[in-house]
Amino acid sequence: MEHYVEDNAKQRLTERLDIIAAINILRSEGYDHEDLIREITRIFYIDLDEYNDIVAHAA
Repeated sequence: MEHYVEDNAKQRLTERLDIIAAINILRSEGYDHEDLIREITRIFYIDLDEYNDIVAHAA
């Protein structure tokens, strides 16, 4: 018997505004800078270049 597993469990975040929204939600839930990247990559497939650019400009 053949099984097909579709890898759609995680949402892809590639748009800047979507990444900012996810960061803001996680920060509002109490995640600090060190835990933020671990949690956001656990939940989403994320454009890390865009994420790093956002974080660099926010600091």
